[in-house]
Amino acid sequence: MKKTIQEAARETPVRYDVDVIVAGGGPAGIGAALGAARNGAKTLLVEEMNCLGGIATSGMMSHWCGGTVSPVTTEIMNRSNAEKWDNEIENPNWVINQERLKLTLFDLMEEAGVTVLLHTRCADVVKDGDNVTGVILESKSGREAVRAKVVIDATGDGDVAARAGAEYAKGREDDQKMQPVTLMFKIGGVDWDHAVFPGSFESKVETPKGELQALAKKLLPPPAGHVLLYKGTISGQVVVNMTNLTGIDGTSNVDLTHAEIVCHRQIPKIIAFLREYVPGYEKCYHLASAAVVGVRETRHFKGLYTLNEHDIVEARVFDDWIATKNRFNFDIHNVEGAGLDKHGAQHHFTCKGSYSIPYSACVPEKLDGLLLSGRNISGTHKAHSNFRVMPICTNIGFGVGIAAAEAVRQNCSVRRVDIKKVQAALEAAGVTL
Repeated sequence: MKKTIQEAARETPVRYDVDVIVAGGGPAGIGAALGAARNGAKTLLVEEMNCLGGIATSGMMSHWCGGTVSPVTTEIMNRSNAEKWDNEIENPNWVINQERLKLTLFDLMEEAGVTVLLHTRCADVVKDGDNVTGVILESKSGREAVRAKVVIDATGDGDVAARAGAEYAKGREDDQKMQPVTLMFKIGGVDWDHAVFPGSFESKVETPKGELQALAKKLLPPPAGHVLLYKGTISGQVVVNMTNLTGIDGTSNVDLTHAEIVCHRQIPKIIAFLREYVPGYEKCYHLASAAVVGVRETRHFKGLYTLNEHDIVEARVFDDWIATKNRFNFDIHNVEGAGLDKHGAQHHFTCKGSYSIPYSACVPEKLDGLLLSGRNISGTHKAHSNFRVMPICTNIGFGVGIAAAEAVRQNCSVRRVDIKKVQAALEAAGVTL
């Protein structure tokens, strides 16, 4: 029996003709859409979920982590937390109320003049030789095309760039293993006055029944085995980052299905553990799970420059910078089980200051008309573990979006855009070295 079928040729209607299309409405896509639209580009933002925000909303992430100083990330945090809901307590701006953030992002897109298209996937690309000239959309409305002068891939996994034929590698350089995935979930009924909130793998909490991290490693179903608990914005609610699954390729629908099932099944066992062993959680209960499992690492694309860990440690400022004042640690989760990478990369982080992201790491080596934004930019496995966090991805996206708008303004390819004019526009928006 034949292993393939022949699909009928079709003519695909062009639904939009824009300056810039941004594929993916997560933090990197939000930054890119704002950067492009605020600098005069007619911008379309395409997202497959029912809201914007990606892991920050659909993924139920607890907080914005990473030491980025960026006007756009600060604006998003400030806007989202400007008005507390009646049942909320005061919280730092980096704590996320996912439902309120969804509304904030809709407002920001509308104010910037960005056209938003939800429930839509970028299924393919349109090319003229090595120049990407648009994308093919798939949705309940059928198959449609978008023509664009610049395409920005902010899908995290680089789905658009991969379909365009951009060169990439997956995971670690030596064995292609990727960081584990996690399904975030939220619980209620926590006694905040007596509860503990271990916020890192290194957070050790002694209790009458033992130290919590050691108990989790012993009692939870592997590869789960750590305790990470974060206050929500409503009293008694806690966001839990404790499900864990290794050996997952986030670009495989089979692997993702397996991950969703396994991680959902881990949740009741984690809640039982919390009730039995963690102070303040004796009466906790499950409120909600994230809409999607959180994927930390998949494709690393080959750009004109590949950002490496030494650039980060040395706090390098590139001549072609498009995102500045980034700082985090090498947050590499164990690819074989619970906790951190066994080589201790996080403990040996000794950065000499904040680092920049070069524009050349956002430009695929052999394609034109296409830019990378977020965790899919050109970087090593170790460097990626640092720049993959949401504030830095938003920061990258903003720079890439401004570069796309500038290329449209200059009527040139993204590979030949005047980076000094891009940097001038970034400085005008408050991005400084």
